[in-house]
Amino acid sequence: MKLTQEQLDQFDRDGYLFFPSHFSPEEIKTLTDEVPNLYAQDRAENIREKGKTAVRTNFAAHMYSDPFARLARHPRMVKPVEQLFDEKLYMHQFKVNGKMAFDGDIWQWHQDYGTWLNDDQMPEARAMNVAIFLDEVNEFNGPLMFIPGSHKMGALEAGHDTSTTSYPLWTISNDNIRTLVDQGGIVAPKGPAGSMLLFHGCLVHGSAPNLSPWNRVTVYLSLCAVSNHIRRFKRAGYIAHRDFTPIECLPDDCLVKSYPVDLPWKDGTPVSEQHGMPDGMAA
Repeated sequence: MKLTQEQLDQFDRDGYLFFPSHFSPEEIKTLTDEVPNLYAQDRAENIREKGKTAVRTNFAAHMYSDPFARLARHPRMVKPVEQLFDEKLYMHQFKVNGKMAFDGDIWQWHQDYGTWLNDDQMPEARAMNVAIFLDEVNEFNGPLMFIPGSHKMGALEAGHDTSTTSYPLWTISNDNIRTLVDQGGIVAPKGPAGSMLLFHGCLVHGSAPNLSPWNRVTVYLSLCAVSNHIRRFKRAGYIAHRDFTPIECLPDDCLVKSYPVDLPWKDGTPVSEQHGMPDGMAA
């Protein structure tokens, strides 16, 4: 898959690209059939919603789940980001976010690069997210909201919110959000399961609670240029990966055909990956 010049220009202007129905129903079923198994496991990688049993985020499924390991190497997801960075990529973070019916909590306004910079010492914003809808996303089930063009502001001042939800996040003040929205507005891309979003690490985004009866499960893959790897291992290895090996893509049909993949954490997360490391050990 190669981005057109029109798509490259749109990404530069808006900070994101949307590909409706990028994956087929058969391909997505391979993933959705695996989600209940992921969420049912008693693993550190499952972060629950505050005061609830519903999973907010599942980390690093590509290290122990065969379908998600194959997705992590899918050319329709990897190749556009390689094109934008003109460099090989490694997997900085892999999440399956729940946003479950009635229980899915908010994601405050933030930039992903804010966390990657402050927590992980990622040198530049040469990393971005790919989001793949495992459920239909509509106006009722907490769609992801973007402020178009906000990526051009670079890394914004952020505060570390450790109390609003079960997951700490570097968030942007309401006053700054008002200013950014006055300039760029708000969009919320919606579409069927199998749709894909690609968005800049500095694009300001967030989402409202899911009060609807419909789940909104989404896979988020944070792909980073290999030369831009993180310098600090403050966070657990299942949250911010420490293996900077370039991703080698599988064939395009890898979600409907079984290809061999390594599953190094299938029998449990290594103790060394369950905790952060002191500064000075990452380089």
